[in-house]
Amino acid sequence: MPLNIPFDNTYAGLPEGFFSSQNPTPVKAPSLIAFNKDLANLLGINGGDIDEMTQTFAGNAVPTGAAPLAQLYAGHQFGNYNPQLGDGRAVLMGEVVGTDGVRRDIQLKGSGPTPYSRNGDGRAWLGPVLREYVVSEAMHALAIPTTRALAAVQTGEPVFREAAFPGAVLTRVARSHLRVGTFQVFAHRGQLENLQTLTDYAIQRHYPDATGPMDLLRAVCAAQAKLIAAWMSVGFIHGVMNTDNCSISGETIDYGPCAFMDAYAERRVFSSIDRGSRYAFANQPDIAVWNMAQLATSLLQLATNKEAAVEEATAIVHAMPSQLEAEWLKRFGAKLGIADASPADHAMIEDLLRMMEKDGSDYTNTFAALRTDTAHDQFIDRDSFNAWAVSWRERLTQEKEPTATMATANPVIIPRNHRIEEMIQAAVTGDLAPFKRLNTALATPFETTDSNLHRAPSTAEIVPATFCGT
Repeated sequence: MPLNIPFDNTYAGLPEGFFSSQNPTPVKAPSLIAFNKDLANLLGINGGDIDEMTQTFAGNAVPTGAAPLAQLYAGHQFGNYNPQLGDGRAVLMGEVVGTDGVRRDIQLKGSGPTPYSRNGDGRAWLGPVLREYVVSEAMHALAIPTTRALAAVQTGEPVFREAAFPGAVLTRVARSHLRVGTFQVFAHRGQLENLQTLTDYAIQRHYPDATGPMDLLRAVCAAQAKLIAAWMSVGFIHGVMNTDNCSISGETIDYGPCAFMDAYAERRVFSSIDRGSRYAFANQPDIAVWNMAQLATSLLQLATNKEAAVEEATAIVHAMPSQLEAEWLKRFGAKLGIADASPADHAMIEDLLRMMEKDGSDYTNTFAALRTDTAHDQFIDRDSFNAWAVSWRERLTQEKEPTATMATANPVIIPRNHRIEEMIQAAVTGDLAPFKRLNTALATPFETTDSNLHRAPSTAEIVPATFCGT
């Protein structure tokens, strides 16, 4: 049976100014690295042998029903506005409505140059492709909204960065690829008809209960508040929270120089390009608010009563820190076994985090150890922890099932930087066993038994910086 992808495309029906029609560029000698069968089943994709899947997900064959295009958007990058970005190395093949009734994009990333490549080669090398595959699927297993990985293909061609690396293409799946930057490009150009069309499209696709631009803003703010709190609860640092990497759907998108913390440090930065620590771990809530302010600025262009709209948008954005705080408290309360944390629990949570930072305690392992009441092993100053634990245990007497609450809030395994680096180095030599092993372990993050993969890195294993794929 031939490969069947049940495309049902809507974005391709928008005006031409939203995108450029663009086929992926064929590659020389593709080979399939991974195919996500569970996700394929969810998307209603079936049929096809290995060769047909390889050719399709490498970009060598355009499947029936696809409408390949590169999307236009702009964005603030590290606070500086770039008036035109767009898909410089990705092609949206089309959309499918899954067996769960949810519409999703299917995009090839690393599929060659587009009109938005800005002199780039449009390609991706194997390392970032495998990182995104592993981390995005890990995030899904952690129940954090995210794009997902459907397939990874090696191209058989070199990609030149600081050296020659094996090329690869990732098939990325998302509820959409609409970003804050998609709204910014039309707002800054004064193309209000396109901005209105985009707003209507975003509402219909993601927030059908929204009644207009300000309702859309309100919904996106709420989704982002939930997302950022979820990131922080597992020690995730996005690394490039530019407005072009901020999804309207509230999903995590673009796993460039991302990382999960080992030892807790609220000012931790991994991204090699974040020299000013703009996107440090503790800064992520403030940056989310800043990004939403940029979305508000764009949507205000549609207002007929500017004064009233500015007042409403200001109130929505100014309410977001309280939303973030509430979502943070909910997430971190659960990590301590508190099903419905109150503001009175905030100080206890902060006291634990301060002790963790002082002693360099491993973020994931400390919270996981709370489940078995062995967290004192993660501290140098055990007396201080034991004193804190007295009030914590007293608080848990008010909870019905604190251990069960912690069991679903505290993973025992995350995609640790040193394991990802080991996986990439092995894959470059042709050894995909670490990639497969890591994916298997991360699929059950709250119960994995692969103890070697969940241990913190030794001093020699620490990966101090991560790098963007471009």
